Amino acid sequence: MTTDEWLTVESLDLEARGVARRADGKVVFIEGALPGEQVRCQVGRRKNHWEQGTLTELRRESAQRVRPACPHFGLHAGACGGCKMQHLHPVAQVAVKQRVLEDSLWHLGKVRPARMLRPIEGPAWGYRQRARLSVRHVVKKGAVLVGFHERKSRYVADMTHCPVLPPRVEALLLPLRELVASMDERDRLPQIEVAVGDATVALVLRHLAPLGLADLQRLRDFGRGHGVQWWLQPKGPDSVQPLGPDDTELHYALPEFGVVIRFLPTDFTQVNGAINRVLVVRAVQLLGVQPTDRVIDWFCGLGNFSLPLARLAAEVIGIEGSPALVRRAQDNAGDNGLAGRARFEVRNLFEMGADALRALGSAGRWLVDPPREGAFALARALADLNEAPAAGWEPPRRIVYVSCNPATLARDAGLLVHRGGYRLGAAGVVNMFPHTAHVESIAVFDRVEP
Repeated sequence: MTTDEWLTVESLDLEARGVARRADGKVVFIEGALPGEQVRCQVGRRKNHWEQGTLTELRRESAQRVRPACPHFGLHAGACGGCKMQHLHPVAQVAVKQRVLEDSLWHLGKVRPARMLRPIEGPAWGYRQRARLSVRHVVKKGAVLVGFHERKSRYVADMTHCPVLPPRVEALLLPLRELVASMDERDRLPQIEVAVGDATVALVLRHLAPLGLADLQRLRDFGRGHGVQWWLQPKGPDSVQPLGPDDTELHYALPEFGVVIRFLPTDFTQVNGAINRVLVVRAVQLLGVQPTDRVIDWFCGLGNFSLPLARLAAEVIGIEGSPALVRRAQDNAGDNGLAGRARFEVRNLFEMGADALRALGSAGRWLVDPPREGAFALARALADLNEAPAAGWEPPRRIVYVSCNPATLARDAGLLVHRGGYRLGAAGVVNMFPHTAHVESIAVFDRVEP
């Protein structure tokens, strides 16, 4: 049902929807609407206290509204769901994300940073060095589709362009459709994962049935013709193997620290390599590491922060939940000549308690980079030790927390500030995913001396 009432959009929510209020005070979330605009919308979902709709008419347009660069972006049926904010100027996107971070910290954690950090920004296009592309053989269309899902749909968007992918990867979209269409097992190939290293593009093909010799040869020919590596994934991520005997792990460099990180195409690495390099430099600077410091890097992964920190600190301990990741992080330390200054241990980071923290010993500085679930167990353990101090153990003087979810950051920040004995000295956004509603951020916590 299309509303007759003109609504004034006040803000954007975490899903990049415009937020407005009806005359009776009822909140309306509007897809495609921007702050400051006056709009009408078609309501698709209605609850007692809120409604959800889609923009249908604009009476007053935001000065920050821009023409989307991608022909597949929009609110229409079949529109690609990979981006949500291409209609908003990139500078304004960052401002919106900063507001989301501040609002989350206050409303969820009841904390405010003493200062806001300058946002970390970078290229708005061609940045996405990791992508999971769905594959679908659509018999009715007589075609194979390769791309992101349609907006709010399980269907695959009919994509021919994607300007957020690196140009070299975007150019593969149509050739990949033709390749899969030619394969015998085209109905059993649900996904192609893209991973871009500094020197190599890897494509991971998820296949639900064994591939015959003809299909394997088609992949080899495509790889040679387009200069990419093929990796095969018959089951879970641990089953990934390179197709070619000469295919090797990918790598990316952190040149400011003389570090090279090797990774497999299914490993977690940051989507935006340019932003990651700036983020690592900023995090290390904010941590203020001294040559005598002992540092713990929680959720260390392959050593993205651990190895740069090991160039500066006396000792770095990287903690991760996966034994395989820990082994490869240690290999990366050895490859970079840092095995004597960085070591890695396996811990269940979602069940860390006060006893486990004491067993690891004191470290003056922590780097925390958790997944979306956050670092609640760590924050709670610190709060417990603050309220019941342990003899011989000292809490970290400074914590730098890199977050990919403002809600869990706010929750953990509330624990650290209200129970843990810390102040939130600074926070700011990291625009890792331009044109999406995804909010990455960085926060600095300093110990308050009693």
